[in-house]
Amino acid sequence: MANLAEVALSMSEFEAIRLIDFEGMSQTKAGDKMHISQSTLSRILSSGRKKIADAIINGKAIKIEK
Repeated sequence: MANLAEVALSMSEFEAIRLIDFEGMSQTKAGDKMHISQSTLSRILSSGRKKIADAIINGKAIKIEK
Protein backbone atom coordinates (compact mmCIF):
# COMPACT_ATOMS: atom_id res chain seq x y z
CA MET A 1 0.00 0.00 0.00
CA ALA A 2 2.91 2.35 0.68
CA ASN A 3 3.87 2.17 -3.00
CA LEU A 4 0.49 3.30 -4.32
CA ALA A 5 0.06 6.69 -5.91
CA GLU A 6 -2.35 8.87 -3.94
CA VAL A 7 -5.33 11.04 -4.76
CA ALA A 8 -5.82 13.83 -2.21
CA LEU A 9 -9.44 14.51 -1.28
CA SER A 10 -10.05 17.79 0.54
CA MET A 11 -12.18 17.82 3.68
CA SER A 12 -14.82 19.82 1.75
CA GLU A 13 -14.93 17.21 -1.01
CA PHE A 14 -15.15 14.42 1.57
CA GLU A 15 -17.97 16.16 3.44
CA ALA A 16 -19.94 16.89 0.26
CA ILE A 17 -19.69 13.25 -0.82
CA ARG A 18 -20.59 12.04 2.66
CA LEU A 19 -23.68 14.23 2.91
CA ILE A 20 -24.98 13.64 -0.60
CA ASP A 21 -23.88 10.14 -1.59
CA PHE A 22 -23.78 8.47 1.83
CA GLU A 23 -26.44 10.34 3.81
CA GLY A 24 -28.72 10.94 0.79
CA MET A 25 -29.10 14.65 1.49
CA SER A 26 -30.14 17.07 -1.26
CA GLN A 27 -27.53 19.47 -2.62
CA THR A 28 -29.50 22.43 -1.29
CA LYS A 29 -29.68 21.03 2.23
CA ALA A 30 -26.04 19.89 2.14
CA GLY A 31 -24.97 23.36 0.97
CA ASP A 32 -26.88 24.93 3.85
CA LYS A 33 -25.26 22.53 6.30
CA MET A 34 -21.79 23.32 4.92
CA HIS A 35 -22.59 27.07 4.78
CA ILE A 36 -21.92 27.30 1.04
CA SER A 37 -24.13 27.88 -1.99
CA GLN A 38 -25.61 24.98 -3.90
CA SER A 39 -23.55 25.89 -6.98
CA THR A 40 -20.32 25.86 -4.96
CA LEU A 41 -21.31 22.53 -3.41
CA SER A 42 -21.96 21.13 -6.88
CA ARG A 43 -18.45 22.09 -8.03
CA ILE A 44 -16.87 20.59 -4.89
CA LEU A 45 -18.92 17.39 -5.28
CA SER A 46 -17.95 17.03 -8.94
CA SER A 47 -14.27 17.48 -8.11
CA GLY A 48 -14.42 14.92 -5.30
CA ARG A 49 -16.25 12.35 -7.40
CA LYS A 50 -13.71 12.75 -10.21
CA LYS A 51 -10.85 12.13 -7.76
CA ILE A 52 -12.55 9.03 -6.35
CA ALA A 53 -13.18 7.71 -9.87
CA ASP A 54 -9.49 8.28 -10.69
CA ALA A 55 -8.47 6.33 -7.59
CA ILE A 56 -10.78 3.41 -8.38
CA ILE A 57 -9.97 3.20 -12.09
CA ASN A 58 -6.22 3.70 -11.70
CA GLY A 59 -5.69 1.79 -8.44
CA LYS A 60 -4.66 4.79 -6.35
CA ALA A 61 -4.97 5.29 -2.62
CA ILE A 62 -7.35 7.99 -1.38
CA LYS A 63 -5.89 10.40 1.15
CA ILE A 64 -8.26 12.70 3.00
CA GLU A 65 -6.54 15.99 3.83
CA LYS A 66 -7.37 17.89 6.99
